[in-house]
Amino acid sequence: MSMVEFRLKAWDSFINDQELVEGINPDIAASWERCRNYGVDYNDGIGAQLEPKRIEKLLEENKQLLDIARPIMTNLHDLVIGSHFALLLTDRNGYILERFGDDVVKDRACKIRFNLGSLWTEEAVGTNAIGTSLAMDRPIQVIGAEHYCATHHDWVCAATTIHGINGEVVGCLNMSGYHTDAHSHTLGIVVAAAYTIERQLELIHSYNLMEKTFESTQDGLIIVDADFHIQRINEGAKALLCMAGNPQESLDIRRIFRSIDWERPNVKTGAYFTEMPLHVGEKRIICSVTVSGLLMNDSLYGYSIGFREATHLHKAVNKVTGNVATYTFDSILTVTDSMRDVIKLGKKIASFNSCVLIEGESGTGKELFAHAIHNASPRRSGPFIAVNCASIPRELVESELFGYEKGAFTGALKGGNPGKFELADGGTIFLDEIGEMPLEVQAKVLRVVETLTVRRIGSQYEKKLDVRIIAATNRNLAQEVQDKNFREDLYFRLNVLRLTIPPLRERPRDVDFCADHFLWRLNRDHLNAPKTFSAEFERVLRAHSWPGNVRELQNAVERAYFLSENAVIEPDSFPQNVRTTFVPAAQKPSAISVDDLVKRNLEEAIVAEEGNVAAAAERLNMSRASLYRKIKKHDIDLSGLSHRIN
Repeated sequence: MSMVEFRLKAWDSFINDQELVEGINPDIAASWERCRNYGVDYNDGIGAQLEPKRIEKLLEENKQLLDIARPIMTNLHDLVIGSHFALLLTDRNGYILERFGDDVVKDRACKIRFNLGSLWTEEAVGTNAIGTSLAMDRPIQVIGAEHYCATHHDWVCAATTIHGINGEVVGCLNMSGYHTDAHSHTLGIVVAAAYTIERQLELIHSYNLMEKTFESTQDGLIIVDADFHIQRINEGAKALLCMAGNPQESLDIRRIFRSIDWERPNVKTGAYFTEMPLHVGEKRIICSVTVSGLLMNDSLYGYSIGFREATHLHKAVNKVTGNVATYTFDSILTVTDSMRDVIKLGKKIASFNSCVLIEGESGTGKELFAHAIHNASPRRSGPFIAVNCASIPRELVESELFGYEKGAFTGALKGGNPGKFELADGGTIFLDEIGEMPLEVQAKVLRVVETLTVRRIGSQYEKKLDVRIIAATNRNLAQEVQDKNFREDLYFRLNVLRLTIPPLRERPRDVDFCADHFLWRLNRDHLNAPKTFSAEFERVLRAHSWPGNVRELQNAVERAYFLSENAVIEPDSFPQNVRTTFVPAAQKPSAISVDDLVKRNLEEAIVAEEGNVAAAAERLNMSRASLYRKIKKHDIDLSGLSHRIN
């Protein structure tokens, strides 16, 4: 039983039988009990909606929380755009204050009143991440039928409370999407974003107590007067700005924080938060920055500036969007020496930091090796960004790989967007199907490979990267270079460490080994219908050349498994392209087909049982109905077998 089915069964048992199924999350079970006591209608799930004037008052009451949370939610939404998740912020009572999401999720969200001013407590709409998190005052993820109301069963929600400077609950941050997109890291990224909001709340408060708390944070903190003369700078700021000693006399913060408009009203009188580049000499460091005007008797006497590198949020996004390597060298199936030699070389390559070129036919497992090399390397804790160069539209290749600044082109996100190389900083980028990359883009990739720097589209600056590059291709790149389809200089830059994966036809022992493993896995997932291969089926396996390699073999085994009506899988369950390549060892190529062989086996079983179809079916380990279908399919004349029976 899948988890989706289990949750639905548990919900149905509780709603209709008033029984809790063993294994349900205790927090969910406790919430269901509360909802029943509240008298929540499990068929409803639509909460109360405030009047427009009351919403305006609600937003004003939570202005500080909104000012801090909105830019953080904006950055988070821009980074996960396209994943159809909605980001929501509520006040401490469960009323929605802000919502971010694309048009797809907005349309779905409106149907259950994910609107400003809607109430999302347990009492109003039953078990849900917002209401249950507020009830427990801790993070929770609610998936599908774990929601008390049936109208929410298509959703997955992850939420956590946001606390003020004294530990009191001031709001709740929630991330919601379609239930099939549930991911174990979703709650983690919500908690990380909520922590960032709480941190900003703390920073704004602590600026009034700067002398006491100044060195208590690793974030950079700077205090300047109204003429921008530095009054105080902490060690965190010195470290981030690569400065030592006492830089007060020489440092002009307006040159470092060039993107800040110091005349903006919320810079002077409120809290201004954004992500921007800091200019330190020739370097640009992307940081999240908070600026607050310091007021006394309504007069501005300076600014407090807090900043922190933005890479911590990128790491959280990489986790929730699946930018991690999942396979290891143990995931690679083989019993042949040639493949074991490749694995041995791959493990050795993993310890180095140079570029890797993986060559091999389609389906041999190039991406598997890329994952394994990353997971065996010192970069294993960093991101693993996989890019299929053949699947990106030609006009989007540059923006996908290198990113872009705000306003770089029509349709660009207002805050810009990091590219794949930038997201891979500190880890590995895997460029699959590198041979399909357009020539005009190859020159720019070459520069990244040579300098380990990247320049976003529309930017005048380059960012230094700490990234390892693994490329893969099913083409002969050396020949592509001769044919002028691939740059020779890029080929030599990528071809520092090379792995060549042998095709499946050159390691016939792996055919049986891999097929047995795929069958074992299918039997494990379908315990009610275990199956085995017939001897003839295994002969077909060995006879086929497997041009699609392990991927083709896996697909063929799965197809045969699901199409076979009996416990013993016969060759007629194979795809036609596999059957037509089969040649029995004792026959010439044109002597007999697989269908003829199956027909002969059926006839021999019927003759052996003296025409008794039921006994013949038992001998063949199939039902009588199945045997009759095969008799009809292969046009077997039972009366014509009488001379052989007698």
